[in-house]
Amino acid sequence: MLDSLLNLTRQLSRVLVWVAGALLLASALLVCAEVIGRTLFNYSIGGVDELSGYAFGIALSLGLSQVLLDRAHIRVDAMYAHLPRPFRFVTDVFGMLVLACFAGALVYMGWSMVADTLEYGSRSITPRRTPLAWVQLPWLFGWAYFLFTALLLLACAIDRALKRQWNEVSLLIGAKNTDEQIADEKV
Repeated sequence: MLDSLLNLTRQLSRVLVWVAGALLLASALLVCAEVIGRTLFNYSIGGVDELSGYAFGIALSLGLSQVLLDRAHIRVDAMYAHLPRPFRFVTDVFGMLVLACFAGALVYMGWSMVADTLEYGSRSITPRRTPLAWVQLPWLFGWAYFLFTALLLLACAIDRALKRQWNEVSLLIGAKNTDEQIADEKV
């Protein structure tokens, strides 16, 4: 069951990364249109900085799970490769727990913020008067999905550790070794 849930999580993460990329591309195109409009036609679309800021925040949160699944988050691993396998497992689990706790705190505080936004009908203080819930809800979804992914990876890693599948544990939550990093660069 965990494996099928992990596969579904990977599939949804790929979709979310494409959505994040589309948001960033749309933002870049909007900024280009703004620059061209100001330079050539002395015309401003207005609010492009606000919209691109929202796009960046949403795109970042939507992409976090895929980065976690790809084991691409930055880690300090100078001693990691020299540790015995059980100690590596302990550091990997500890790191994933800390990451999950961090994401959990952000989701908790984020939900509190979104709840207030929904209760009061908050809008941005810009001329656009953007309803903040429109941008906060997808942002919060990205963080909640990141938390779910971290907890799922942790559960899968512990399950594999109980089965003594140490290579599988490393492929799920371990730091990438040099060969894996080089192979990623060639792709």
